[in-house]
Amino acid sequence: MKKTSIKDIAKLSGVSVATVSRVINNNGRFSEETRKKILDVIEETGYQMNFSAKSLRMNKSFSVGILVPDISNYFFSDVVQKIEEELFELGYSTIICNTGRNIEKETAYLNMLRSKLVDGIIVISGVDEFVFHYDDIPYICIDREPLKKEKTIFISSNHYQGAFEATESLINNGCKHPAILMYDRQSSSAKERFKGYKDALKKNNISYNESSHLLLSGLEENFTENLQAFLERTDQVDSFFAVNDTLAMKLFSSLKELGEKIPEDFKIIGFDDSPLAHYSSPTLSSVKQNTDKIAQLTVKNLIDFISSGKIINYQTILVPVELVVRNSSLNN
Repeated sequence: MKKTSIKDIAKLSGVSVATVSRVINNNGRFSEETRKKILDVIEETGYQMNFSAKSLRMNKSFSVGILVPDISNYFFSDVVQKIEEELFELGYSTIICNTGRNIEKETAYLNMLRSKLVDGIIVISGVDEFVFHYDDIPYICIDREPLKKEKTIFISSNHYQGAFEATESLINNGCKHPAILMYDRQSSSAKERFKGYKDALKKNNISYNESSHLLLSGLEENFTENLQAFLERTDQVDSFFAVNDTLAMKLFSSLKELGEKIPEDFKIIGFDDSPLAHYSSPTLSSVKQNTDKIAQLTVKNLIDFISSGKIINYQTILVPVELVVRNSSLNN
């Protein structure tokens, strides 16, 4: 059976080879009617582009690497999935690298992606500033400030806004001493959430006390015991802002184990608005990040970067968040 060529597609579609090429590469001018006609013919004939030849001809691999610290995290997995979908629509494949927050693993992945000649890299979160020693690969940072700010674009949810509004919502619902529950990490998003929490206290004339700062080094098995000791030391604490929904749900479980009631004894607000927030009992108030917008901005800026070979202007793009109030932080 003869293999379908781009010339065959053009003949069957009644257009030029150049027009078929523009539609396949999503580059140049053509009508929606023409695009649909060509794509229908491609589907009917089972035409497959020779990406190896195309890559050699255009000096592009049509692939993008994504570095993510923890693919099991709801926010990370959600934004990665949406970025992948956006890139796929533009003809790019993705290589997803789960670093486990390990700098050596991250370095190994960066070297691997470079050896595979990816057209660009997307870096999502991480502990320290992102340092990339090569100028030949465009990259975009999400929730992780780049060391060389003039080399890229930094896209982030407004973590400060989310933390500030969450903490102030607890105060507006009668809480006098909100505590913060977070990991002992120094990511840019964690710093901004901590700052938002403290500024909300300050605005409402509540003194920040380090004793109201519950830090976790990881998801330790003795969380309930640590929480009990924390509550005994800080008997005034009446609510929690948890910096993600996973921590908020650990808090739910441990407080109930200690005989406490939510929201009667302790009010709780999380961050990320994961599916957990909808199905917990009581339902969890949480800060929702706009992952659709983050994915769209990331892909658009990266593809523009890849196409032009340069960043026109370094930008920090802050994407607004939304506080979704549910039963866990409301008065009965």
